Amino acid sequence: MIDLHTHSLLSDGVLVPSELVRRAAAKGYRAMAITDHVDASNYKAVVSQILAFVSESRGALEIPVLPGVELTHVPPAMIASLIERIREMGVLWVVVHGETLAEPVREGTNRAAILGGADLLAHPGLITEDEVKLAAEKGVFLEISARKGHSLANGHVAALAKRYGAKLLINTDAHAPSDLVTVDFARRIALGCGLTDADFNEISKAALACVKERG
Repeated sequence: MIDLHTHSLLSDGVLVPSELVRRAAAKGYRAMAITDHVDASNYKAVVSQILAFVSESRGALEIPVLPGVELTHVPPAMIASLIERIREMGVLWVVVHGETLAEPVREGTNRAAILGGADLLAHPGLITEDEVKLAAEKGVFLEISARKGHSLANGHVAALAKRYGAKLLINTDAHAPSDLVTVDFARRIALGCGLTDADFNEISKAALACVKERG
């Protein structure tokens, strides 16, 4: 399992980064990203702490860890500039909290994330065909989510991604130890939203490539 959307207690998760990584490794993870929630109010503090953890732990952790963030409920007009500032600080993996069915995310967030240069659009809900085409064009990953509520539109996202050639990742959006999953369970999530074993294998390869390219 390679999970590129997780949270520690640096935002609303329950574990310090070290324990999050240890529990993921014990679950059989091969790599992960820590992507705590940020907006304009806290990104400097959270990014600094995540980067310090990854830097100071280099060589000691059991699995590779990408330093990331998840821009969450950021007004669409601010997304591109905030992504730029975060990347300048050294973040390697930028997630944007998409227009999930489970929360009142502002309309236009999905499009702003894709155009603004996010790496991953998390749980994009009822994303439009034009937005999926744009994600395919820009190389932005769309998420198939293991998280309750956010997973409601997985079938819609998977079908459009396959139709228009957009890239997919399967992530947990983990906030607690119980949210972490095995690779077998991740495969079942893929099959449950209409993907095939071959699709899942391609998604796994793409996730590994993300880690190698940025690690």
